[in-house]
Amino acid sequence: MEEQLKPSPVDPPRGFFSAHVDDKGRLKLPTNFQQYLNSIGDQRFFVTSLDRHIARIYPISVWEQNEKVISDLSTQDPDAAEALGFAANDLGADAKLDPQGRMTLPTELRRELELEDQEVRLACFLGGIDIYSMKEYDARRQKSRENLPASVVAAKKMGFK
Repeated sequence: MEEQLKPSPVDPPRGFFSAHVDDKGRLKLPTNFQQYLNSIGDQRFFVTSLDRHIARIYPISVWEQNEKVISDLSTQDPDAAEALGFAANDLGADAKLDPQGRMTLPTELRRELELEDQEVRLACFLGGIDIYSMKEYDARRQKSRENLPASVVAAKKMGFK
């Protein structure tokens, strides 16, 4: 049976938002992201990257659901489960939001994804928060522009207004 994400009394912010990772590796979250995370009720988070391009903040309740999926996957595809678990732990670590709305990102994660002392872009997606370096954001923005006309046509065929 598929578990549902916990409903939040505060809607996740829509769109991309600018933020900054300081020289100590702390991500200062915009106020609306802080309000969203506080409304979820989790005090702990897991920060990682599964694709080594985009960092992701998971509320611990969401990450625990993912751990169950990885566990279940291990009976069907042990190699996939091992790869996913290893990737998550390789760059990942637990994190908390401090009273100033900052979260310290794991050292190896921010170095590999070029997030140190940089402006970043944030977006809520499927119960977590994606963190894009400006280099990754710009690359995806360009790809989106190229694919947009066909994507709009496909979405309209499915009822997009």
